[in-house]
Amino acid sequence: MDVFSRTFLPATNEAGLPMPTVSRHMPIFRRCVEPDDATVLVTRANRPDRPLGQEFLILLTYRRLVVTQESRVFKRLRLHLNTELRHLANITWHPDPRLAAIELAATAIDGIRERFWIHAGHPKQVWHLDALFSHIFRPRMLTPRVGEPEPYVGFADRLVRV
Repeated sequence: MDVFSRTFLPATNEAGLPMPTVSRHMPIFRRCVEPDDATVLVTRANRPDRPLGQEFLILLTYRRLVVTQESRVFKRLRLHLNTELRHLANITWHPDPRLAAIELAATAIDGIRERFWIHAGHPKQVWHLDALFSHIFRPRMLTPRVGEPEPYVGFADRLVRV
């Protein structure tokens, strides 16, 4: 069994997704994710501007974000977003423990701003998602290789790293 399969099923179990839903979405995820990429998060989401619209299923790995869209009536699936994390820009998330939800937003490489509303179910789960997003999306300290110039460090980064 590959890394994706070993980490995907426990993540869907943690999210409380029913097995028929997982089975419907699995072929799409399989085509988008490499077998050696570990699953970090699988969750349902909606659009903040259309709460009663179509439902989305978000798959987040250490390298990729895949979002599928499912129609409510006919359960038709469609790939909504498939991108590497390094191709996303302006990634933000806003936890709301009162509503037990978190809003995730990112700009895709084509310039379209994607926004998703994730219901966590419990305020503690909101903080868990917040920590998870911080771990995945925060820039890491880069050490230059021999012969490479040092990466650009902005003024705000210097304040944080000192």
